[in-house]
Amino acid sequence: MSVSAVSPDAWPALAYEQVVWEPTDAVPASRSARRRHRGPYEAAVPPSIAGRAVTLAPEAAALVDDAAAEVARFDADMGHEIAPFASVLLRSESAASSKIENLTASARAIAVAELTPDAPGNGRLIVANVHAMTAAISLAGRIDADAVLQMHRALLGDANPSAAGRWRDEQVWIGGSDYGPHGADYVAPHHSRVEAAIDDLVRFIDREDVPILAHAALAHAQFETIHPFTDGNGRTGRALLHAQLWNKGLTRHVTVPVSAGFLTDTDAYFAALTSYRAGDPIPIVERLAAATFAALANGRRLVEDLRAIRGHWGQRVRARRGANAWKIADLLLRHPVINVRLVADETGIAPSNAYGPLQPLVDAAVLVEFTDKKRNKMWRAPEILEALDAFATRAGRRRRH
Repeated sequence: MSVSAVSPDAWPALAYEQVVWEPTDAVPASRSARRRHRGPYEAAVPPSIAGRAVTLAPEAAALVDDAAAEVARFDADMGHEIAPFASVLLRSESAASSKIENLTASARAIAVAELTPDAPGNGRLIVANVHAMTAAISLAGRIDADAVLQMHRALLGDANPSAAGRWRDEQVWIGGSDYGPHGADYVAPHHSRVEAAIDDLVRFIDREDVPILAHAALAHAQFETIHPFTDGNGRTGRALLHAQLWNKGLTRHVTVPVSAGFLTDTDAYFAALTSYRAGDPIPIVERLAAATFAALANGRRLVEDLRAIRGHWGQRVRARRGANAWKIADLLLRHPVINVRLVADETGIAPSNAYGPLQPLVDAAVLVEFTDKKRNKMWRAPEILEALDAFATRAGRRRRH
């Protein structure tokens, strides 16, 4: 059901300016493509929002207040068990945010990539997004332009070091041809406007007079509209969203998997961003609220599954109370793929002493060794990985249109 959030008359649409396209020979193109991309094109000009009035209708105020209350309740509930679930939820949110950009990997591939820097596939890219989310939260005390650059550097430092942590110095666009911006679905602001637009956005984020979730939704849409980087804008923007939730005190213990909520209807998410650019901020406010409710339901289900799995281990594992095997069992809730080095770093068990407490977990099928090596062995916890993959599957369900 649609509700009135912010009056469309009070929120400005994008303006556009004509810019001369400078073609490049770096991208091969046919003669016809070159002809299509001759001449000026129109690039977005983002409006200033730092001092823009934000007025919520009663229905919208109730919607975002209810969603914010659920976030605070979830965060408080998880705060009692912060050690096992904070890292799981952070990793799950990072994976969901990456999936929106069509970067997918199994829970096992992601966990392996955390241990092995040269792991193949998308696992490494998703782990980089974990680093970006971690950086966002650590920088949440003061959100400024430099903090945004640090989040981006954490995301792309390994994959694209020449662009990581730097504002773009070229035109970017979404859709259309790789050769030029003519005919694109969206042409972002000219790169000469990026820094001023980010400074304006930072001033908007610094305000204290806007309900937190509505504030985060509008700031997120503005960031994606500015598109300040050549790559990684979506993932950095969602990391910034979490930094804002921490900065405003809505979350204090865990990362709410909002991106997993967006995944339930990515078409609606992208359509909401398009509406925002046309001057209608209502859909993105609604979308974040809806994503929040979906994410919390899915997150609670994941936590319940993990608690149940850990409870079953208590009945199967043959080890005395207080034995090191239980330290490793608790570690598996945070890291479902382990090696001896990780066990040593996280539990304080000496590497030479780790194999003994690992054995009861292997005997109970809690752990499975899957590398078949004499050295550098790794073990996985199949039940935990299945629960994480089930979370991702639930998040990936789309509405039927």
